[in-house]
Amino acid sequence: MFSKKVKSLAELNGVAEELIQHFPKERVFAFYGKMGAGKTTFIQSVCRILGSKDNVTSPTFALINEYITQEMKSIFHFDFYRIKDIEEAFDLGYEDYIYSGDYCLIEWPEMIESLLPDTLVEVKIEVQEDNSRIISAKTI
Repeated sequence: MFSKKVKSLAELNGVAEELIQHFPKERVFAFYGKMGAGKTTFIQSVCRILGSKDNVTSPTFALINEYITQEMKSIFHFDFYRIKDIEEAFDLGYEDYIYSGDYCLIEWPEMIESLLPDTLVEVKIEVQEDNSRIISAKTI
């Protein structure tokens, strides 16, 4: 189990690095948290740690963004918040991405839960009363 309290944005890169080191073999990360919890912001740090210099933004309308690392590897960033039905994920060809062996970072995974792989890292971001965040993760 991985758990870190984050009090400022300045701490995110360090926590992202620790997360990736804690799960070195995993490639699919599902990010859970309420609207405004900081999922996209944390994913920006994860992408930087993985070696991407691309501008990381939420793929809310496109559903998926691809970022390239310095080693020319792909990172796929999904946002399923606006998905209307599970069929959209099939139309997107989600399986090609999820089972590619590349990093897949999924926001709002609860919208496609039945399609998620058997093994992934569940990352939860919880906003605390003092506006800090608890970022916890485990393999499921």
